[in-house]
Amino acid sequence: MNGTVVNLDDSSLLRITHIVYALHALGLAIGAFGAATVLGSFLFGWPSIVAVILNYVYRSQARGTWLESHFSWQIRTFWYALLWAVIVGLVSLPLTLIIVGFGTWVLGMIVLGAWAVYRIGRGWIRLNDRQPMPMA
Repeated sequence: MNGTVVNLDDSSLLRITHIVYALHALGLAIGAFGAATVLGSFLFGWPSIVAVILNYVYRSQARGTWLESHFSWQIRTFWYALLWAVIVGLVSLPLTLIIVGFGTWVLGMIVLGAWAVYRIGRGWIRLNDRQPMPMA
């Protein structure tokens, strides 16, 4: 973008926000219906990686609008999912020595996958209703 800032109108920014939710949903669906896990596909699949890049590219354009909360929601969903996946992995790894770790890892990934589906679904529904996301 060679240092220039492109000002988008609200409809373009709204479209980008829908695209980001769609990319995250695609990543989750690929995990649900493919060979990958839901969370693994969400964190490491190309749709979600592209979505996070779009979030960071257009975030400044959303600043001060009701869409800013959606950009923050999407970014936090991705990074918190990654953080909790690492924590589940770190806790589960030593527990594999007594077999329990396999169960904690699987359960942790299922819970995190469901959490990611909830977050993307809730955000997209509120976007369709033209409502901001809670900032907390």
